[in-house]
Amino acid sequence: MYRVVLVEDDPMVLMLNRKFTEKDKRFQIVHEFGNGQDALHWLVNNPVDLIVLDLYMPVLTGLELLRQLRGRKMNVDVIMVTAAHDAPTLDALLKLGVTDYLVKPFTYPRFQQALEAFCQQRQALEGHNNVSQAEIDRLLTHSGESPAAPKGLQEKTLQMIRSFLQECGTELTSSEEIAAHVGLSAVTVRRYMAYLLELHEVSGRVDYDTGGRPCMRYCMPESKQNPQ
Repeated sequence: MYRVVLVEDDPMVLMLNRKFTEKDKRFQIVHEFGNGQDALHWLVNNPVDLIVLDLYMPVLTGLELLRQLRGRKMNVDVIMVTAAHDAPTLDALLKLGVTDYLVKPFTYPRFQQALEAFCQQRQALEGHNNVSQAEIDRLLTHSGESPAAPKGLQEKTLQMIRSFLQECGTELTSSEEIAAHVGLSAVTVRRYMAYLLELHEVSGRVDYDTGGRPCMRYCMPESKQNPQ
């Protein structure tokens, strides 16, 4: 579970940020602050995974707080939530490495997209010495969506396979079972599964208990399932 700090001086916006964050069970809010100075004092001694940060606040602004954190070599991820959308401010925050930038007023789907992009980046980088080009491209688009399917693979078919795997949950399923569901040959499905494995969207395990030739079985990790 990712540890989150909310920093926002507007009580109504703070309540909204809390409500939206708590909807996603992958996140736990560990503290809330009404200004950047109090947040800074706490953060230097309490590492977290993500900060949802307002820009305009008393005592210490969000931009000043972020500069202080980066100056202390603290590489915590930050989602900015602010009414500011002028180019110089955006440029300064992007250079300080914000994960996402939400302009008030924002919707829950857009907020959830920011959380999902954070999770995808963490999951792609954790536990891997190397990251594939496809995964890098998906992360750099910062859209929360996979890049367009490679030549020969159909996006519609990919979505059908993803939906089927989500329905299966963490239950392992074979290429033959997937093929029967989407109406393709098992050979064709294996090409799609190789692509999803490259993106780290699915995991695979060789099943030797088939009574015959071993086969690969796949599932979509729980972290990739649609949040409730």
